[in-house]
Amino acid sequence: MSIWWSLHLRREAASVPLARRLLIGTMETAGVDPDISFDLSVALSEACANAVEHGGDDGSGGPGEAYRVTAYLDGERCRIEVADTGPGFPAPAPGGPHGAGRPASPEAESGRGLCLIRELADHVHIGSAPGRTGAVVSFDKVLKWRENAPLVAV
Repeated sequence: MSIWWSLHLRREAASVPLARRLLIGTMETAGVDPDISFDLSVALSEACANAVEHGGDDGSGGPGEAYRVTAYLDGERCRIEVADTGPGFPAPAPGGPHGAGRPASPEAESGRGLCLIRELADHVHIGSAPGRTGAVVSFDKVLKWRENAPLVAV
């Protein structure tokens, strides 16, 4: 069985726990192992927080004031995508490291979100939205199921 949902959220701090609660509720209802649910909810929170902080291009209340979260629980995998309309990620310098997700210094108060997403998920893609402005952070993780889970993959 598959479950998917998509949210169009305002770039406000209150949207982050909303997306996180919806994901946790979906995975709990489906019977996903709580440790996997926790990892994915933390990764989602980091991606949403980045979209809230960096994902807009103007203060007009238009499309730059929103971002999109999509989650797919399909078979044995959960895939999550967070897309915004901000400036996107800088292009990597020739021969240099990719600009998205460089490690933050230990003293930094922020800047660890993308690295944390990479640690918590199995596969991560971080880049700019093709054909438009904005950043896209997508990640997935193989699911483990609780015993007697109602929606376990067959």
